[in-house]
Amino acid sequence: MAPNAFVRIGLDSIVTVIVKHLDKGQGIATGLTTIIADELDADWAQMRFEFAPSRADLYGNLFFKGFMGTGASTSMANSFDQLRHAGATARALMIATAAKLWDIKSADVTINRGIVSCGSNRASFGELIAVAATLAQPEKPQPKDPGQYRLIGVDRPGMRLDNVDKTTGKALFTIDVMREGMKLAMITHAPKFGGVPKTVNIAEVKSISGVLEVLALPIGVVVVADDTWSAIKAKRALRIEWDLSEAESRSSADLLGTYRELASAQGDVAVRKGDAAGVLASGKIIEASFEYPYLAHAAMEPVNITIQWTPGVRADLWYGCQGQSADAYAVSSILGLRPDQVHINTLWAGGSFGRRTTTGADFAVEIALIAKATGGKWPLKLQYLREDDMRGGWYRPLTYHRLRAVLAQDGTPLAWHDRIVTQSINKGTAGEALLVQNGIDSMTVEGAVDLPYAIPHFLVDVSTPKVGVPVNWWRAVGHTHTAHSTEVFIDELAAIAGKDPVEYRRALLADHPRHLGVLLLAAEKASWGTPLPRGRGRGVAVHESFGSYVANVIDVTVERDGTLRVDRVVCAVDPGLSVNPDIIRAQMEGGIGFALGAALRGEILLKEGEVAQSNFDGFEPLRLSEMPKIDVHIIRSSDPPTGIGECGVPCVSPALSNAVFAAIGKRVRSLPLSNIDLRWS
Repeated sequence: MAPNAFVRIGLDSIVTVIVKHLDKGQGIATGLTTIIADELDADWAQMRFEFAPSRADLYGNLFFKGFMGTGASTSMANSFDQLRHAGATARALMIATAAKLWDIKSADVTINRGIVSCGSNRASFGELIAVAATLAQPEKPQPKDPGQYRLIGVDRPGMRLDNVDKTTGKALFTIDVMREGMKLAMITHAPKFGGVPKTVNIAEVKSISGVLEVLALPIGVVVVADDTWSAIKAKRALRIEWDLSEAESRSSADLLGTYRELASAQGDVAVRKGDAAGVLASGKIIEASFEYPYLAHAAMEPVNITIQWTPGVRADLWYGCQGQSADAYAVSSILGLRPDQVHINTLWAGGSFGRRTTTGADFAVEIALIAKATGGKWPLKLQYLREDDMRGGWYRPLTYHRLRAVLAQDGTPLAWHDRIVTQSINKGTAGEALLVQNGIDSMTVEGAVDLPYAIPHFLVDVSTPKVGVPVNWWRAVGHTHTAHSTEVFIDELAAIAGKDPVEYRRALLADHPRHLGVLLLAAEKASWGTPLPRGRGRGVAVHESFGSYVANVIDVTVERDGTLRVDRVVCAVDPGLSVNPDIIRAQMEGGIGFALGAALRGEILLKEGEVAQSNFDGFEPLRLSEMPKIDVHIIRSSDPPTGIGECGVPCVSPALSNAVFAAIGKRVRSLPLSNIDLRWS
């Protein structure tokens, strides 16, 4: 029996929650299930979940204009009230059923841990299902008052629904999918973005045992084989001459040079308050430039996807899908189907950080094109190797900031100008109408145009050069560079003003209590102000992203030879109501580790258009032995829950950079730190 689209109750009293968002490790399957369990007053042991089918009419993201998808840390924020009402509806139906069977008033019926009762009458959900299925849906059931929550907000470590299945190997990922007669496809992309194959040794490679097809397509050269090893052998045997006449052939250094030149001219104005240009023209300017490299997502599960296409009838896909509506539309347009004939079966994903949804639905398009080229003869699985994933593009954009400020007599910022030069993620895509206004990509300037600091004269402008490198949202998107440039520059202004970094921020945040709340909590828990010896430093940063407020205080040690060690991270977070505090802590810890790896040595470098890195030897994430002690402090709140999957990232690199300055007096304005000489004497 299904009281609504989100809840299914079985004769065995098992309650299955239909989860409309991809769980790629962030714990949202548990989080959304918790809401239903609490509103239904079910016992946690009877709770299960399933990923929702690709039905945007039922499972659309309320923040994405109804399109089905997971991103921008919206899963909990857009689902909370929706699932509270779904759970309350199911609870009201159970109560109404019991009242009918026992001939009593609904007000006299209670539910506790999955047992419906009134006096000596007791029933499980399963015992009520048959009659419940005959009753009309309750009208406007009232969700619980927050004071009645039994599971929401309760700190219960280990309650995640995926722990056992992931530990035992039962959890199904794309690589585990097997369809009868399925074949394995692999793709070799051009060595430079925009290149296309000219000649390929097709006949030679097709002669390899187990190889079925070799296809030269605009997306690259595809091999289709009976199994993974045959596909790998075929891929290695390919000899391809590429047409690179339209390819991007500039190096990272060339692009940065262009960006610096663009930063000398006025860009498109994103926000203007007061007369920043006038104050800067007449005052003593403090200026700093910041450079950020391309970054790969480097999730532990490389890109993969499975399709079974019946021409003219339907297409079924299995994968960790982050953008069901966009992918269904892209696949349907290639295969000559309606979007509702594309059925996406969402599976667990081994990380994403933004990679599993792109502005061009890239790997969904690839599998559709391969299926079309092979006529739907077989179910197909497209599997990237790590090298394909690392060199395949869709990176966090290369970005340049030039910040200028003038201080008032009391040392606070009087004028502020942030000029940003970077590629737009959304221009020229289906998302442009929603995400680009007056030429400004909102994802470029997020975290820069809405500073909480009290600055009378404020200006942000943007230049968005066209570059042939495919770029995409990367965990925390624009906040990854705007938080760093802002918070390092604020620290620099504090030092010039002779002010303590925390007190400087405190004065500028008087009208922003939630920023202040996390800033002061992190400072208190980190024992801010206690002296440290030369070579050890403590840095701070505070930032809001995706509706959540975070402050980090980071302690570092810098040896005289320049060796850097991150000793401790104290994190304070205000994400509104904490549905699952243990998951919030885990996400903040994971975000901090992810961001530390990127800040310390993460970069994708182009050399004459070719990506230099290919695997974790060249794009090395943080190692377990490098993980610092992390203390996460969650502010208790009754505000609506907000995003948590991404907000652990932005404050890490600026707090780290500010800690290095505190330790050795050297400013870190560009990332990664591995490119900077930190030796001191």
